[in-house]
Amino acid sequence: MEVYLDNSATTRSYDSVRELVGKVMCEDYGNPSSMHRKGMEAEAYIREAKETFARLLKVQEKEIYFTSGGTESDNLALIGGARANRRRGNHLITTAIEHPAILNTMKYLEEEEGFRVTYLPVDEYGRAKLSALQEALDEDTILVSMMYVNNEVGSVQPVAEAAAMVKAKNRDILFHVDAVQGFGKYRIYPKKTGIDMLSISGHKIHGPKGTGVIYISEKAKVHPIIFGGEQQKNMRSGTENVPGIAGIALAAKEVYQNLDQKVARMYALKKRFIEGVQKLDDTVIHGLYDETSAPHIVSAGIAGIRSEVLLHALEEKGIYVSSGSACSSNHPAVSGVLKGIGAKKEYLDATLRFSFSEFTTEEEIDYTLETLYNCVPVLRKYTRH
Repeated sequence: MEVYLDNSATTRSYDSVRELVGKVMCEDYGNPSSMHRKGMEAEAYIREAKETFARLLKVQEKEIYFTSGGTESDNLALIGGARANRRRGNHLITTAIEHPAILNTMKYLEEEEGFRVTYLPVDEYGRAKLSALQEALDEDTILVSMMYVNNEVGSVQPVAEAAAMVKAKNRDILFHVDAVQGFGKYRIYPKKTGIDMLSISGHKIHGPKGTGVIYISEKAKVHPIIFGGEQQKNMRSGTENVPGIAGIALAAKEVYQNLDQKVARMYALKKRFIEGVQKLDDTVIHGLYDETSAPHIVSAGIAGIRSEVLLHALEEKGIYVSSGSACSSNHPAVSGVLKGIGAKKEYLDATLRFSFSEFTTEEEIDYTLETLYNCVPVLRKYTRH
């Protein structure tokens, strides 16, 4: 049996998405900037995709831009937002457990462009401390970035409360949300929440890799970071990836169909899995277990076995999981998120992330648990002390 439980790293594309992307690549392949019929056919896909995301987010079509993925969207929001507002201030705020696309961009802005960055601490469940945000905000603050769902432990951040706090301090402070793990699991409405910029990734929602979206409020001042032929109102130059744009839009449509039922089913699978894992001695579930956490992510610490060893033991049985985040590199390292939540030393290099999708079945969960029951005692027996 093959069991794929690494959906936070990437998802299998919907069959309909695969078919549409192939059609656009091989039949409707015109350049959307061309003035002839082939170009107009391609442009229609982009227009329809803008309509799809504008409808799902309840924003205007002109506030939707297409990128190469969540990382580029995050870079545009942070670098473009920071540079555009530098005359007003020099202070940026984020949390200590953000994705590397945020943390490394903030590091660049700090070290290479001279911005001052505050990294907010989190509680034991991986939620940003609002008291620290309140304390950090000052007259020099121009941008705050906070993820919607943590990609390693599944903690849901207090985005609405943070946005309200930021806007109460100064309406002009840009509030950015990395929603790569949240979009497709939650209904997110930026204007209602006070979000100025929002990042989305296609391959996390059963769409193509190399596709992304960024919502930028028409009121937000953001400079482009890619220059060229002035496509997308000069915010993101370069010939648009029409097959990818068509694919991510169709994936977004499909992922939100019957969303409540899909999410409820994932929560049920999560509960079943957590209850099963907790039968193993010396294990811990990082973060919250209930429906205040994301429906698709379980971070399980299994003491006495290095995460890489257990990952490959499961792989031998056809089960695919991740140690921490697969989004930074394939080189294992101690998770900054686990450090941030104060995980015990014995779990820092002994934690795996199991992440589900709407395709995950009870049979796959039970097979994974059975495999863990069989291999964990054996691996612990041979672990050096």
